[in-house]
Amino acid sequence: MEIRRDVFQAIADPTRRAILSLVAIQAMTPGAIAENFNSSRQTISKHIQILNECELLHQTQNGREIYYHLNPEKMKEIDKFIEPFRKMWDDRFNKLESIMKNYKK
Repeated sequence: MEIRRDVFQAIADPTRRAILSLVAIQAMTPGAIAENFNSSRQTISKHIQILNECELLHQTQNGREIYYHLNPEKMKEIDKFIEPFRKMWDDRFNKLESIMKNYKK
């Protein structure tokens, strides 16, 4: 039985968010990614596997090297989910700002 990982569980982990930030700048090999952390390569490899299963990363092969890239389409899905909450909080902060301006007068 194959476990289907949830993208939000994947990005809940700070190490995986850091990996996403790294590969957003440039494609990287697993070894290059692991050099940025104090964890074992096996641990980082597991994090990469989870991100790959959730389709947040995709891989390409160049000779013997595998490079991981950020999948912007999957990130757009996350953004679509978060957008209504962002709008709600913007509205609330704007109302608070308005109240505070009137309070100071």
